[in-house]
Amino acid sequence: MEASYLIMGAAFIGVLAFVFGIAQFFQGNSDTQLEARLAAFTGRAVGPSKKEITESLVRDGMQTANGFAAAVVGRFQKLPMFFRQADSPVKIEHFLGVCGGTAALGGVLTIIARAPGPLIPIGAIFGFFMPFLWLLMRRRSRFRRFEKQLPDALELMARALRSGHSLSSGLNVVATEMPAPISAEFRTAYDEQNLGIPIDAALRNMLGRIPNVDLKFFVTAVAIQRQAGGDLAEILNKISYLVRERFKILGQVKALTGEGRISGIVLMALPVALFFAVYYINPDYVMVLFTHPTGQKMMYAAIFMQVIGALVIKKIVDIKV
Repeated sequence: MEASYLIMGAAFIGVLAFVFGIAQFFQGNSDTQLEARLAAFTGRAVGPSKKEITESLVRDGMQTANGFAAAVVGRFQKLPMFFRQADSPVKIEHFLGVCGGTAALGGVLTIIARAPGPLIPIGAIFGFFMPFLWLLMRRRSRFRRFEKQLPDALELMARALRSGHSLSSGLNVVATEMPAPISAEFRTAYDEQNLGIPIDAALRNMLGRIPNVDLKFFVTAVAIQRQAGGDLAEILNKISYLVRERFKILGQVKALTGEGRISGIVLMALPVALFFAVYYINPDYVMVLFTHPTGQKMMYAAIFMQVIGALVIKKIVDIKV
């Protein structure tokens, strides 16, 4: 009976974490909407009247459940962009099928490993998230490659501008001469401006696909230069220099925090490895954690402290540059 309660509790926590994790991950930026509403209330903006805003707020409050469901669906609507950013070779519908298969595989492997019954749904949930983890790592790796290629691309565009090329021709030079992934993104921006989209809008679209701070500097510099004028080649050289200097500082920070990161990995993996080692040596000794009420409380407390410890270590070693 206690084991069944634990299974249901683990499944509920897993599903709840999945829903809120996906919602937070794909959550859009609502600061603009909030500022617009505040401005409308104070009379500092041209747009919907106070009455319209108030009616909208009342209507949203009366439809909380429907609004939450629509918000969750809206977050999943951004899933194609996530696949686009990761340059996934698998379509979304096939990917979801793979997730179902890995979930079943995780449950089967847990049974084959003779793990305790309450760990079977946890193994299935872990298997379900494995493809998402792979896609997230692929997306992060692509972003890092783009970030490393950006200084060279900016310098290449600066040289092209100095030699007499236009900004659109500079985009074409980067798309032709640079390797992926930066060549593919600049090629998309070049094709968009060829189809009639303003070049600053095409660059903003690229920024939406690649949310990078250094790229945002470049897009902002182009937008300002097109309105106010100036030497864009010199601006691009300065941005490239700043990006390279930031990489140097970031490398020093990683070297100084390497010991902390390794310590965090060891401290997080050691309890799990020790649990399975003791389970295979003496299963009855470990099963007390699942069958006895005190053991269950100890296990919950250990999981909670593991999560707190991981967050604290991440906060220590994650230094923004």
